[in-house]
Amino acid sequence: MKIAYIATSNIPSSTANSIQVMKVCQALKLNGDEPHLFIPGRGELNWDELKRQYGLSVQFQITRIPSLKFFRRFDFIFKALNAARRARAEVVYTRMLWVARFAQLQRMPVILELHDVPAGRFGRNLFKAYLRSTSPTKTVLITHALGRVIESRFNLTIPESTQIIAPDGVDLERYQHLPAPAQARKTLGLKETLTAVYTGGFYKGRGLELLLELAIAFPQVEFLWVGGRPDAVSEWQTIIETKGVENIHLTGFVPNENLPLFQAAADILLMPFSRSVAGSSGGNTADVCSPMKMFEYMAAGRTTLTSELPVLREVLNDENAMFYTPEDFADLKEKFALLINDSGLRDRLASQARKDVLQHSWQERMRKILTSFKEES
Repeated sequence: MKIAYIATSNIPSSTANSIQVMKVCQALKLNGDEPHLFIPGRGELNWDELKRQYGLSVQFQITRIPSLKFFRRFDFIFKALNAARRARAEVVYTRMLWVARFAQLQRMPVILELHDVPAGRFGRNLFKAYLRSTSPTKTVLITHALGRVIESRFNLTIPESTQIIAPDGVDLERYQHLPAPAQARKTLGLKETLTAVYTGGFYKGRGLELLLELAIAFPQVEFLWVGGRPDAVSEWQTIIETKGVENIHLTGFVPNENLPLFQAAADILLMPFSRSVAGSSGGNTADVCSPMKMFEYMAAGRTTLTSELPVLREVLNDENAMFYTPEDFADLKEKFALLINDSGLRDRLASQARKDVLQHSWQERMRKILTSFKEES
């Protein structure tokens, strides 16, 4: 199936948005479809760089389309839709509501993937118009919670027949045959001791303040923070040094290609979200998110210690993860101590997570979405 994916992602970059878009396109390609990604920009992209940055195994077509900031991406949208027509795309795939609506007006089949409530002055009315369209349409929601929030906030109902719940995913093949924690640490040149790892952005609400306190409380454990933009890494490095903490190591940005090895170096993987969580583009996603790192942690075969956000329970449970009360350091400290002192518990949680994540590969996700779209079209 020829699929035009229209996105405004900055590629290449380290944002979760751009990683998710590239993973979706790769999964489509691996499934035998023909994805063609349209993004703003000029010039050629270096595929060797993209493969390393995003951990890709196959190449797919990407077209960059010049866009002027003055037009607030609307020039890009119209150019991309015209390019999709010329490419004879059978469906337009997008995370942008404006793209979906304009595609509908041109009677082009649409798959709209939503990761948050449509925002902006026109968000509510535009989404209502989108739902009223008779053009072949499928709405992908990353969590059940997101659907409930949209319906409540906009006072509407998203028809069951036009939607599909599809959490984010993971490249399972990249997590096959990972080394044991000690071997992974040796390969990375890390100290050989019990290690707790956090991977991801350093944005507000990611719980790094709690992780700093946790490192102070457990000096016998090494803490590895993987990721972060240079300015954020520098700021946290200064804070850590000022407090005299010696058991936190910051790696800075790590290409997605290398991420599984860093996660494999952990005995415990940390996901300390606050009750309000900022994404790479701002906003609060704590009520509706489907973090990619959650699936990576599960696939890595290590224990996940996470704050108990209700939305995470759509995937995680007491059999495959350890939960603590969000923003409650005393509870985090208690649960962390329980895990570091009970290797059997860690093994049981990690083993179940590895089994449960098998249904969450990117390829299976995209296969389900397209199958559902075709059935209703």
